[in-house]
Amino acid sequence: MALMPFDHQSFLKQLTQRPGIYQMLGEGGALLYVGKAKNLRKRVASYFRNTGLSPKTEALVRRIADIEVTVTQTEVEALLLEQNLIKQNHPPFNILLRDDKSYPYIFLSDQDTYPRLAFHRGSKKKKGSYFGPFPSVHAVRESMNFLQKTFQVRQCEDSFFKNRSRPCLQYQIKRCTGPCVELVSPGAYQRDVRHTRMFLEGKSDKLIRELQADMDAASEQLAFEKAAVLRDQLTALRKIQAEQVVESGNGCIDVLAAALEGDQGCIHALYIREGRILGSRSFYPKVPLAVDPAEVLDNFVPQYYLREGARGDFPKEIVVNQKLADSELLMSAISTVAGKKVLLKHRGRGTRAKWTDLAERTAQQNLSSRIASKQNIVQRLESLQESLGLDERPERLECFDISHSSGEATVASCVVFDSNGPLKSDYRLMNIQDVTAGDDYAAMEQALTRRYTRLKKGEGKLPDILLIDGGKGQLREAVAVLVELGIVGVQIVGVAKGKTRKAGFETLLLSQHIDGCDSEVELEVQASALLLIQQIRDEAHRFAITGHRQRRDQKRRTSTLEGIDGVGPKRRRELLRFFGGVKEVERASVAELMRVPSINKKVAETIYTALHNE
Repeated sequence: MALMPFDHQSFLKQLTQRPGIYQMLGEGGALLYVGKAKNLRKRVASYFRNTGLSPKTEALVRRIADIEVTVTQTEVEALLLEQNLIKQNHPPFNILLRDDKSYPYIFLSDQDTYPRLAFHRGSKKKKGSYFGPFPSVHAVRESMNFLQKTFQVRQCEDSFFKNRSRPCLQYQIKRCTGPCVELVSPGAYQRDVRHTRMFLEGKSDKLIRELQADMDAASEQLAFEKAAVLRDQLTALRKIQAEQVVESGNGCIDVLAAALEGDQGCIHALYIREGRILGSRSFYPKVPLAVDPAEVLDNFVPQYYLREGARGDFPKEIVVNQKLADSELLMSAISTVAGKKVLLKHRGRGTRAKWTDLAERTAQQNLSSRIASKQNIVQRLESLQESLGLDERPERLECFDISHSSGEATVASCVVFDSNGPLKSDYRLMNIQDVTAGDDYAAMEQALTRRYTRLKKGEGKLPDILLIDGGKGQLREAVAVLVELGIVGVQIVGVAKGKTRKAGFETLLLSQHIDGCDSEVELEVQASALLLIQQIRDEAHRFAITGHRQRRDQKRRTSTLEGIDGVGPKRRRELLRFFGGVKEVERASVAELMRVPSINKKVAETIYTALHNE
């Protein structure tokens, strides 16, 4: 049944000219688009003019079944309401920014005698100073690594710090001054903390002058070891200053540049804090209706800065590479949310112009690379379709792999690729339980059963192709699982190593039925389809190994004494202190266990039973 055209003329006659938001609805009341307007009647009417509409906007208008409006007091209120509705409903025709994660900070405790420097993400409940936000975890780690080498402020957990009887490895390699065992005086440590704070606050020039004066004073007093330490700190600071490209002043600025090609967009952001480029990041929002980079930015800026808890801290200034139509409105709204004046400027001059050019070139380069990569993936999918004789181009591929160490901590990985490449939000790791150690067939059967039982219940999408890294045995296991679950329409492909067992000589095994005949396909070494399969298989292998190592390391870090009834942290410490290690505790008899303070006969028997019945 064809959709009845929306009667826009009758609707516009009674529409108010006050500010507000409008919601365009499709068939069945599905929300298509949310927009704001200073004059609702004028803005909505612009969608129904006879000429001048872009093809994308025409496609939206053809799907409109109804329009709902909400009147607001001011245009700023309309903008804030618009962003709330976009975030809540994700309308398909709005430019969407999918980035809800919190940003990392560096935390410096204030009230400890020996303050701690730490990585922080999330709510700021601890008492202390927070520096950031940083654009990425890498930027935080890089800064903390520099500070640890230069000023040696401790970064260990408080629980670790309070239970030391001798300095740890960080002291031995000169990354810490040993405050845990008071090898440094509180005064000297506080001086290092103050220098760390000055660096994080961007007061590098003042810090260098202070260190220079201290070094000269130490030299005059013939304290050459102290002077040498100060010299090394000065050298490190000057080096990191020299590595800062295109920086000057002490600005707190975000620089945003947009690039647009067809239906693909990229926003590249530079984060400048206290005159230093802390890092950068590229965003690839959906841009269904954008016709130029300015429109991409017009929609991106409010979504990025007006979300609840979007960045925690706001810059003093936002510099963009396109002139925005609503710049004054955006500046007012962002300032309202930030609780302080935030400037919104177009390009700027001097250093700001250079930063903008840098961000613009990066956005264009990253977008071109992304488009080329996407085109390459599509080409490889088409090649795979041809190689496997499929009726349609596959749009979703899943690949499984198993990883373990001689049967220990077995983990199965599932990676997903679509026409855009790796779809990491759909990746899954599964801890394999209750199978014979080293039995890869049973592990694969369990992983596939768990995965496709969920998919059969509608908890995700079925793939067009299921890749199994293995030969006919693994292929048969996969077929049996899907037949048992009643799943049809999934092409199962086994990727068997060739005679040389080298990449590029794999054989593809095709089967869809448990009693059907397997067919073999050998592809040329550089065939696009084979390169895609190798990419997916290698990603599944990497993801499986990563998950296995995490599980194995976590298991090895867990003491066998944990989980025993009646044995808490205090008794574990006493047992380890008395016997000298877990192995010695395991060898001990009940009578020997009872010699430990606070361990009575009942607890000793519980410990002995738990350690010898595993």
